Amino acid sequence: MTESAQQAEAVRQPVTEASPQSGEVDPDDQLAFDIDAFPGGVRSALEAVLMVVDEPVAEVELAAVLEQPVDDIHDHLVVLEREYAAQLRGFTLRHVAGGWRFYSRSEFAPVVEKFVLDGQQAKLTQASLETLAVIAYRQPVSRSRVSAVRGVNVDGVVRTLLSRGLVEEVGEPEESGAVLYGTTTYFMQRMGLDSLDDLPALAPYLPDVDVIDELIEEGHA
Repeated sequence: MTESAQQAEAVRQPVTEASPQSGEVDPDDQLAFDIDAFPGGVRSALEAVLMVVDEPVAEVELAAVLEQPVDDIHDHLVVLEREYAAQLRGFTLRHVAGGWRFYSRSEFAPVVEKFVLDGQQAKLTQASLETLAVIAYRQPVSRSRVSAVRGVNVDGVVRTLLSRGLVEEVGEPEESGAVLYGTTTYFMQRMGLDSLDDLPALAPYLPDVDVIDELIEEGHA
């Protein structure tokens, strides 16, 4: 076979593999990117991601998205947090409920509240706040125990807290069958807490568990 015939035969052969010149792109290549090519590098990329989240994002998730080591992501987040504080920005980056998220600075709470509420009152009542405090410090706790602490029926208040997403059912005790309640992740976010250990030291001011049990027994007598 002459050289020209060989070339013609090669043209007639079906293509079995996509060549680099075929125009096809590997799906994995579509997802990969060079983080250093972005303006500002990793920190700017972190800011871009955190700007669109509506709840705290864990460092491991950010590391996976940006294809960076978790330790490096942590260091960048800490630096950003310090930079915002030093620059007296109107917002801050905080580690809350196991993740990172942007928050407006507490000093500007009156301005933000005025803008968001626009004169409308959306605060919890005193009864709701007291009930929420008992649940936060005594969780998991039943409604009867909360009622014993407050001295009033709390069924309606608990329903309000459930509808606000501040408390949730966390299980049932084996003996009594009463539903137990605890605070939610949303509660942690709103309070700016990373864990329940960060709650202010108010628990000593609440009645002891033994006292609550006695009050409950007296109420059922």
